Amino acid sequence: MEKQATKTMFLFMIMGFFAGMMSPIQTSINGKLRTAVGSPLVASMISFLIGTIALFIICLIIEKRVTFKLRGVGKVPWWIFTGGLLGVFFITSNILLLPVLGSAMVVVLAICGQMVMALLIDHFGWFGVIRHPINRYRIIGVAIMLIGVVLIQKF
Repeated sequence: MEKQATKTMFLFMIMGFFAGMMSPIQTSINGKLRTAVGSPLVASMISFLIGTIALFIICLIIEKRVTFKLRGVGKVPWWIFTGGLLGVFFITSNILLLPVLGSAMVVVLAICGQMVMALLIDHFGWFGVIRHPINRYRIIGVAIMLIGVVLIQKF
């Protein structure tokens, strides 16, 4: 059983790696879209519209539905519905920053920001996640990433 769990974890890590590879591709594509439409906000809107259409089709194919139960929605915290807004900020920021900073810098800064926030979320158990206290090894990992930012910027 343990061997299967290790194999599954490895596959999930590979999936996460490839999902991460999509970020610089998406940022570069959205940067070109910005140029084509003449606006970072319109480019972001088009990106989300295409994503929404794709998710609509995927839901129809895989889940055979696009509906959800409204019962209980009022019992969840308000912030549970803010993910799309955060996505708008992330995507639009990437579109704005790409021509100024370049793809590598935009992506590495985003990853560093993600790591810092992830450490805080884990440490404090925000949003109901399992607590993983910050320790010196995690801090060293983030410090090494920040050194990477400096090296990428310098060279």
